[in-house]
Amino acid sequence: MTNSLEKNNLRSLKSMSKHLYSLLKTKLWLKILISLFLGIGVGILFSPSMEVVKPETSETIGNWLAIPGNMFLGIIQMVVVPLVFASVICGLASSEDMDQLRKLGSRIVIYFVFTTVIAISIGLIVATLIKPGKYIDTSNINITNIESSVEENSDSIDSNTISVTQVPNMLTSLLPQNPLGSMVEKEMLQVVLFSIIIGLALVSMNPDKSTPILEMLTAVQEVCMTVVRWAMLLAPIAVFGLIAQITMKVGIKALLGMAIYVGTVILGLFILLLFYMLIITLLAKKSPLWFLSNVRDAQLLAFSTSSSAAVMPLSIEIAEDRLGIKSSISQFIIPLGATINMDGTALYQGVATVFLAQVFGIDLSASQFLLVIITAVGASIGSPSTPGVGIVILSMVLDSVGIPASGIALIIGVDRILDMCRTSVNVTGDLTASLVMNRLIGGMTNSR
Repeated sequence: MTNSLEKNNLRSLKSMSKHLYSLLKTKLWLKILISLFLGIGVGILFSPSMEVVKPETSETIGNWLAIPGNMFLGIIQMVVVPLVFASVICGLASSEDMDQLRKLGSRIVIYFVFTTVIAISIGLIVATLIKPGKYIDTSNINITNIESSVEENSDSIDSNTISVTQVPNMLTSLLPQNPLGSMVEKEMLQVVLFSIIIGLALVSMNPDKSTPILEMLTAVQEVCMTVVRWAMLLAPIAVFGLIAQITMKVGIKALLGMAIYVGTVILGLFILLLFYMLIITLLAKKSPLWFLSNVRDAQLLAFSTSSSAAVMPLSIEIAEDRLGIKSSISQFIIPLGATINMDGTALYQGVATVFLAQVFGIDLSASQFLLVIITAVGASIGSPSTPGVGIVILSMVLDSVGIPASGIALIIGVDRILDMCRTSVNVTGDLTASLVMNRLIGGMTNSR
């Protein structure tokens, strides 16, 4: 009897092991999730606040652990420009007619502006109600080395995005005068706009002349996606290293000290996510649970890398293979959305602005709230989809309503964690937009 019971237990353990191995082999989201928790654990263990190792040793360990993550991001960044260029053109060329293109273009611009305004409004409302700035004791605040701290978080951002007075010039000079230069500098909005113009030109040409070019671009697109699939094999290890490094730098004390502020931002992002689920239900006529189960790989990768650009290839693949979205829609909206549709970042601007206004005892008027909305929406256009961009946009927003930019030093310590959260929401917003436009304009290619 005992031997029989032991055999049954052994068979159960083997069955569970096989099932777990199968999950780990086929489910990218599960591997990334495990890597996330392992990275957080290692990061906390070797963070300076735990005093297990010296601060300089902690930094060295973090840099070594982050090598696979930096390699992963490097591979993705290497192919993202040719992939976007080829994908946007092939997407436009695969459209049924010019009337569909006009509908898609006009509706997606209105949709992006609408959701961005809703996002920053949610941030303003949540921060006004919770008042996270009232929990900060300003008498103990010692703000030093502000300039160097802000510069450290914005080294990769173009200086043209820093001054609010330059927003009109930035909006009127979106078309690239040197497309190759824009590709080299990874100015993604300019690359997308150039691709749209070339795509529209090819659509309007004689098929005999445009077909060879389109076939070449299709081959380029497939080559890039093959490289991306290779890179994804490195994703779990990359996530582990990046998360461990970030946790070592931030530490638990910084998170606890700003807990109310961090909680307010995350609550706002959660409300925005619920707003997306409402859109999925009412406009796309789909189940939110079905949507979330299919996009979780992209969400987790976005959370880990803090870069919409790095997740763009995976988002396109998920949109077409899992959500059944037409390539003409996904390959147009997702690259465009990664450059101008930053709802999570816009919400963060609202919360951070109100938070710092409360810290400095500044009462914002209704007109100033409106100015915050307009400035945040305008500043988001053309900003690169890279880690740290939120801080630079925030400096513009603060300048527009007279809040001291020195307050940025208060939130820099926890910005990377929040950057990960808002990037995940940004990517979710792009996939939501693709699904909605797919239903409104073309209908689903695959029945679900």
